[in-house]
Amino acid sequence: MDLTPSAGHESFRAEVRDWLTDNKPALPMPSGDTLHGAPVHLDWERRLFDAGLAVVSWPQRFGGRDLDLWHWLIFEEEYYRAGLPQRVAQNGIFLLAPSLLEFGTDDQQERFLRRIASVTDIWCQGWSEPESGSDLASLRSRAVRDDDSEGWRLYGQKCWTTRAAVSTHMFGIFRTGEMAERHRGLTYFLIDLDQPGVTVQPVAKFDGTEGFADVYFDGAFVADRDVLGGVGNGWRVAMATTGSERSLALRSPGRFLATAERLIEQFHAAPQSVRADARYRSAVADAWMGAQAYKLATDWVVTRLLDGVPLGAEASLSKLFWSELDIELHQAALVLQGMDADLDDHWTKGFEFALSGPIYAGTNEIQRNIVAERLLGMPRS
Repeated sequence: MDLTPSAGHESFRAEVRDWLTDNKPALPMPSGDTLHGAPVHLDWERRLFDAGLAVVSWPQRFGGRDLDLWHWLIFEEEYYRAGLPQRVAQNGIFLLAPSLLEFGTDDQQERFLRRIASVTDIWCQGWSEPESGSDLASLRSRAVRDDDSEGWRLYGQKCWTTRAAVSTHMFGIFRTGEMAERHRGLTYFLIDLDQPGVTVQPVAKFDGTEGFADVYFDGAFVADRDVLGGVGNGWRVAMATTGSERSLALRSPGRFLATAERLIEQFHAAPQSVRADARYRSAVADAWMGAQAYKLATDWVVTRLLDGVPLGAEASLSKLFWSELDIELHQAALVLQGMDADLDDHWTKGFEFALSGPIYAGTNEIQRNIVAERLLGMPRS
């Protein structure tokens, strides 16, 4: 694994850093999980697209630059170094798009990918249900064939749907076979939420933001051409999406490297009594080393991907690492603040969000089972 940057990579880094310095919005931005804050974020993300920086590793015809994943990692490092927030359009860009590029028809790619990159369409993920969380194969929402309209009618409920209140579309899996078929009876649909038969009911988080929603389906229509990967093949497509969600696509090292650098700055600004305490020094050092380790692990994954090795169960190992690293970084910062911690500052809010990391994208308990069985070859208990 050769980690020596090329002249082209260094030139790209300088371009991104200069552009972000000259063009980034006023910070802090309002929460992208609110009805009033989301439009501010979307305006910013459209500017990224107009500058050719929204999806640098995508094909040019979809709004990208045809650059490799190293360039994308560089962009992510500079983006988070500039103090910028996670993107409201991330579900479409980082989760759905890789699956569209792998399983989508030419028609689907042409219709959706550029609109995803330009944040014309905002996507949410419709997987969790009231009685189906980590065991996704147990979901009960169903799709019923409508031959007269050459499509499907959707029925059921999706819950804890992130940013559904500000989304225009959903990618979701629904049962097209019998319950006994489990994962073999699922189909992956691309759904327009602005239609009869769809009710989006926001669910406020404890900080008051409209970050989640329950989405109810009562006969909403999806045409045959909006089935991704074929009828009954939803599990396979969904597993590809989870690979993107659990690994580098959703959580690049740049996010944690920037957090680690800010943690170091906070440590150096702390009183001498804090800086001299071995407990604090150790906590900060461990968190910083964790961020560096995640970067190196991701470099290894990217090297394999560029060599044509598909991403497999290693995605679960990545998810375990970054979700716990996020908590460790923020916890170290709060320990430094001690009793002076501000309940509304970015470290506290970051810690609150980090606590959800071991739950979303598949609980860490499930990820440990996957690592044990598929990477370590251990028997099922």
